[in-house]
Amino acid sequence: MLKDDSLSLDEVDKKILSFLQKDSRIPVSQIADSLKIPKATVYYRIKRLEKEGVIRGYYAQIDDSKVGKDFVTVTLIRAKYGPKYHEELGEALAKIPGVKTVYFVFGETDFVIITRSSDKNDFLKKLEHLMAMNAIERTNTLVVAKVLKDDPRVDVEQ
Repeated sequence: MLKDDSLSLDEVDKKILSFLQKDSRIPVSQIADSLKIPKATVYYRIKRLEKEGVIRGYYAQIDDSKVGKDFVTVTLIRAKYGPKYHEELGEALAKIPGVKTVYFVFGETDFVIITRSSDKNDFLKKLEHLMAMNAIERTNTLVVAKVLKDDPRVDVEQ
C-alpha cells in the first residue's frame, strides 16, 4: 500500500506556492500585498512549508537546449526482482549524471527514466552505464523528437 504524504493546505498556502512557482525570487512584501495579509504571515507560512517539505528548494529553471542538453530520451527499464530492488535500483538510477527523472511504475516496465544529453554519443554513455547494472534485465529507449511541454510546476490551486 502506498502512503499518502500530502498535507492539508489552505487557500493562502496554495496562493503563496503559486506565487513562488511563478517567481521564486518574488519579495515576501509583494506576496503579502497581493494577498492582503501581513508580511510576517507570509514569511512564517513559507518557513513552515519549507520545514514540512512542501517546498523542497529554489532553483533557476534553465532552458536545456540553451546549454546544449537538448537530446531527450525516455528509457523504459525492466529490472530483476529482489528485496528492495525498487529502492536500491531507483537510487542508483537517480545518481547517473544526466538522468533528470526516475519513476518506479507498475506493469511490464519497472522504471521510466528521462535523460537530457548533449548528443547521441553522450546518451550512449548513459545507456552503457545502464547495461552494466546487474539489477537491470532489459531497456527500451524512445528518443524524443520535440518537447512540446516540460513544466516542473504543480497546479496547487486546482
